[in-house]
Amino acid sequence: MNKFLLIGILALVIALGTFVFVAEPLSYMGTEATTCNNCHVMDTAYENWYHAPHEKVTECVDCHLPHDNLVNYWFQKGKTGMHDVYYFSTGQTPELIRAKPEAQAIIQGNCVRCHADTVETIMMGPQAFERHCWDCHRSVSHGQRGVGISTYQDSVIYPVK
Repeated sequence: MNKFLLIGILALVIALGTFVFVAEPLSYMGTEATTCNNCHVMDTAYENWYHAPHEKVTECVDCHLPHDNLVNYWFQKGKTGMHDVYYFSTGQTPELIRAKPEAQAIIQGNCVRCHADTVETIMMGPQAFERHCWDCHRSVSHGQRGVGISTYQDSVIYPVK
C-alpha cells in the first residue's frame, strides 16, 4: 500500500475520531429539549419553552419535525441540524431566529395533529384559515417573547430532565 495513502487514511481516522470526541454528534440525535439547546443561541427559546404550558407535554421535535413517516422525520432532522451547524459555526446566526416557510408548515401541521378535535371545532367558525395557530396563541409553546434575559443556560435553574 502506498505510504501516502496510509498516512491520509490515518489522518482521516484521527480527524473523525477527534470530531466525534469533541462535538459528540450522537448527542444531537436525541429528542430531549436539551439536545436542541446544545447551541447557546437557543437558550432564550429553551428558557421560554421551559416556562410555557407545552413544557410538560412536548419536546422540541414534537413541534419542529414532521411525524408523517420516519424517513421524512430523520431527513428533516438532518437537514435542519446541518443548516444550524453551518450558520452557528460560521457566525451567520441571525439575532432573531425565525422559522422558514417550510418549518412553519411543519409546525402548523403538528399543531393540527395534536389538537385535531379543537381545530375541527374552530374551523367550523368564521376564522381566516390562512393564519397560523401561533398568530393567536403566540405564548403557548415558547412563552412570552423577549423574556429571556440571560445569554446562557443556567442548569441550576433549568435542570436537565
